[in-house]
Amino acid sequence: MSESENSKVVYESTVTAVGELVSDFRDQGLLVWFGENAPIELHEFSILHKVAHQERAPIAGDVIEINSDKFTVLAVGSVSSDNLLNLGHLDLKANGLPEAELPGDVNVEVCELPMVKVGDTLRVIATSL
Repeated sequence: MSESENSKVVYESTVTAVGELVSDFRDQGLLVWFGENAPIELHEFSILHKVAHQERAPIAGDVIEINSDKFTVLAVGSVSSDNLLNLGHLDLKANGLPEAELPGDVNVEVCELPMVKVGDTLRVIATSL
């Protein structure tokens, strides 16, 4: 069975702006995402993106894909779904923890997160349908 037969994109967006402090946060294992309507005071440390498709937010076991980089979701905080679907807000943490420390966290394995640039694509892929 091919990957496309047992997985489905449930969220997709395109990066429209990258704040000047994003690389500092990335070096700490964190990428902060916000929808384009985020208040200006958040732009400096955020990746702004425009939603192309949304059915649901990530759940544990899903894959988050940033261009060709793929990360398995280990845990999601209690408000992370509402944050993403309503505000475009995602705190993507490469900390390897099986439980979210904060309500808005989405944890993936410990790894180096990619450098994100305008035009890049964020996808959430459901792997069990």
